[in-house]
Amino acid sequence: MAEITASMVKELRERTDAPMMECKRALTEAAGDLAKAEEILRVKLGSKASKAASRITAEGVVAIHRSSDDKLGAMIEINCETDFVGKNDEFLKLARDCAALVTEHDPMDVTALSALPMGEGSVESTRTALVGKIGENMSIRRFVRITAQGRLAAYVHGGAKIGVLVDYLGGDDQLGKDLAMHIAATKPKALDSSGVALDLIESERRIAIEKAREAGKPEALIEKIAEGSIQKFLNEVTLLGQVFVKAEDGKQTIAQLLKAKGASVAGFTLFVVGEGLVKRTNDFAAEVAAQAAAAAQK
Repeated sequence: MAEITASMVKELRERTDAPMMECKRALTEAAGDLAKAEEILRVKLGSKASKAASRITAEGVVAIHRSSDDKLGAMIEINCETDFVGKNDEFLKLARDCAALVTEHDPMDVTALSALPMGEGSVESTRTALVGKIGENMSIRRFVRITAQGRLAAYVHGGAKIGVLVDYLGGDDQLGKDLAMHIAATKPKALDSSGVALDLIESERRIAIEKAREAGKPEALIEKIAEGSIQKFLNEVTLLGQVFVKAEDGKQTIAQLLKAKGASVAGFTLFVVGEGLVKRTNDFAAEVAAQAAAAAQK
């Protein structure tokens, strides 16, 4: 039997927000497999075990730049260590200027962007100088540059923590704005079901089957129940399947909204600052104790 360590329990708890003993039991049942243990907890606890998927753990900002005709645009994420620096005017300017450079020059990657001219030097020398001035590290994490099939709508939300670029055809400016704000609010994983990873769908299928069995459903109906659960899941995580957040009847989907407006969506990009990153945490009491102990030894 695999040894279940305290660090494994801690990691699973951070992923799921589930009670510590439930995490330990799930890890034991899964023979130490974290992914399997997370599935077990989702079967037992439902949505309570998926909070970690949306937890944001790093600081920084998203910046967007678009051409005047909304045919070309770029979005960039730049990270820093603290939220305080994330609000610094010079840091925000660096992000905006980098987004403009991506739009204009189409660099291949962060390294190429860093070498582009900025001010009296380059993007990298500007970043380095700002690090020295502020005293906090910062890094360019990622960017995207989009040439629209139709035109681009953009939205930045929550102190520049969430950014959206959506390429849409037909409709009007208000529709573009509504689509971008909807994406920021609901965070779809893909435009439609074809963009959802198969392993994610299979994971949902396994969870649905186990839930149905635990609920005592007839074995002959379990596959049908699971398919219904998968369809519900796909509607929840795909833009076209989601209910429009501003729907007056609470039922109109994005697909229905687009049809009514004679419009379509070619694609979208969503950036959430710090998504997938782990923020450094400090135990200040431990630091003070360590410093006191070190001082006493001198």
